[in-house]
Amino acid sequence: MSPALLRIEQLSLCFPGAEPVVRGVDLQIYAGEKLALVGESGSGKSVLARAILQLDQRVCATGAIQLQQLDLLRASPAQLRTIRGRRVAMIFQEPMSALNPLQTIGQQIGEVLQLHLGYSPQQQQIRAVELLQRTGIVDAVAKLRRYPHQLSGGQRQRVMIAMALAGEPELLIADEPTTALDMTVQAQILSLLADIQQERGMAVLLISHDLNLVRHFADRVAVMQRGQIVETAPTLQLFSHAQHPYTQQLLAARPQRVADELAEQGAQCLQAHGLSHQYAQPGRFFWQHHWQEVLSPLDLQLHQGETLAVVGESGSGKTTLVLALLRLLQAGRGAGQIQLGGRLFSQLKGAALRLARRDIQIVFQDPFSALSPRMTVGEIVGEGLLVHQPQLSATEREQSVIEVMQAVGLNADMLGRYPHEFSGGQRQRIAIARALIVQPKILILDEPTSALDATVQQQVLQLLADLQRQRGLSYILVSHDMAVVRALAHRVLVLKDGLIQEQASVGELFDAPRSDYTRRLINAGMLD
Repeated sequence: MSPALLRIEQLSLCFPGAEPVVRGVDLQIYAGEKLALVGESGSGKSVLARAILQLDQRVCATGAIQLQQLDLLRASPAQLRTIRGRRVAMIFQEPMSALNPLQTIGQQIGEVLQLHLGYSPQQQQIRAVELLQRTGIVDAVAKLRRYPHQLSGGQRQRVMIAMALAGEPELLIADEPTTALDMTVQAQILSLLADIQQERGMAVLLISHDLNLVRHFADRVAVMQRGQIVETAPTLQLFSHAQHPYTQQLLAARPQRVADELAEQGAQCLQAHGLSHQYAQPGRFFWQHHWQEVLSPLDLQLHQGETLAVVGESGSGKTTLVLALLRLLQAGRGAGQIQLGGRLFSQLKGAALRLARRDIQIVFQDPFSALSPRMTVGEIVGEGLLVHQPQLSATEREQSVIEVMQAVGLNADMLGRYPHEFSGGQRQRIAIARALIVQPKILILDEPTSALDATVQQQVLQLLADLQRQRGLSYILVSHDMAVVRALAHRVLVLKDGLIQEQASVGELFDAPRSDYTRRLINAGMLD
């Protein structure tokens, strides 16, 4: 076997004053290999990946990280600058944090091309378009003039991948690169990475908690638990004959059906009729624009105790739909009527609108971004009571917070802690508690488990099903994960380009989908 491109030897990593988060890791990555590093949240995967490029100066490291003949732990800042983005590139999980909000997409890709390859502005333009097209972005020339906030989540992740590939690296570190993407785009991105890896002999280190994805991508898998590698094996061998109990536990943790079947349809609690929305798209000059319809007129109904799933690819209109239902769309122009509990919600204003919003709350995809880092958990969860029940005393508010925390499986002694002190699953429970504190009738769940590993994902799904059963809640579940939809939903609405392609019960949709688009979504989910 040829020498390893990257060799990690007895690597231990720790933050000042804390126990090691990575302990005695030995790992090799070979040229042209696709190696997956898997494990639950907090196992040390991302810390190890970032240590390869020395991205966190707070980390204390012992051992060695050899990129061929160079020990990266002892490399100078100048040496690291020539390696980052050129020999070793990284794709981060959250593109909105990694992309510069003040630069256009073209400027950011062009910067990589100029810095590492010396491209002229004209060459940068041509190559940037090629890279965006290869990552599946439509109308790439126009997208070069856009800023990150003007793209969908899936499009932003594709831009991140294009930037990482721009320097033509020998090793690509992909840290949860498809977590926020829909299933069909996940398949496209993984196929793209596999194609480029074969063309260039590039090695890929894939960090993931999604074993289904890993099974279809990696040549070899390393399993990490509590900072240690507990098992390494070729992919087929690991999935068919896992040796370590922890690996076996991970393989068994897949979303199971948790929702109760509805004996009868409950009363209608939300209805939308003719709901649509348009955004102004910039033209070539700043004074030019045209209106693009991102949500075509549609009707939907939601009943008490029911979960309606809204599925579709990135850019299909899912997020626009839920923001329109919440009346949180300020940009663009919309039309249609929304009935909420017998009230014409779409026409309410001022105090009446604030009062009505108590009945419909949202749980966001990324709780770390949605929870204020400056507030304690008790303050975060109880904040809604200050708006909707200001007559409560401080003691009454605290008691309500304790009760809802216990309802989501958290302890009262956590109230004085801050969001960064919790795991991803605990933060999502806090976000659910914050939404429940005002006793809503409807929860909108925006990708509630996409950032969680499989075992925590199942726990959160079970919690949501239990809360629905106990409180008679109705859910609108926005998801690209068809396994999660099958586990929690009663009905499914399929969106494509702002149009409803299909509506059916969850059983009918998975057993006999009517549209080719729905079949493609299900197949891309690689559901067994």
